[in-house]
Amino acid sequence: MLRLILLRHAKAAPQAGGGDSERPLTQRGRGDAQRVGDYLAGHGLFPDLAAVSTAKRTRETLELALETFGEPCPVAAEPRLYLAETPILLELLRATPSFVQVLLAVGHNPGCHEFAMLMVGHGDPVARARLEAGFPTAAFAVIDFEAANWAEVRPGSGVLDRFVTPADLG
Repeated sequence: MLRLILLRHAKAAPQAGGGDSERPLTQRGRGDAQRVGDYLAGHGLFPDLAAVSTAKRTRETLELALETFGEPCPVAAEPRLYLAETPILLELLRATPSFVQVLLAVGHNPGCHEFAMLMVGHGDPVARARLEAGFPTAAFAVIDFEAANWAEVRPGSGVLDRFVTPADLG
């Protein structure tokens, strides 16, 4: 089984001197990112690899989330994740190395929401309804695939294990 943890970056400042890609997290965003990390670690959701957009807000989200893991996680900064749409996200997913069983991908909307909706075919109906309603900042979807490798993963083949938002984390 392969597992994708698809995480949208936490709340970011509306503007930054260096443009959109340099927007930092807000205070709320920093707290949400830490709570996401606490949840992932507390539920044994440890990635074998974290792929992250090169935007400042995604890198900060990942850094804060990984602080609670206790052991390092390999990180791959992927420029194509920046504001990526579903075709690029699917291409990147299928190119994931074979040693990765659990992939954490940190990206942006609308790509995260559209990609999650494309990939999920089954799963918890309540979580699916919540996912359909939107993908807020610092939310994440855990999607499982019955595939031997990432290249075999197809749209609609994922099972939604859970969908968690910052509101769920208190």
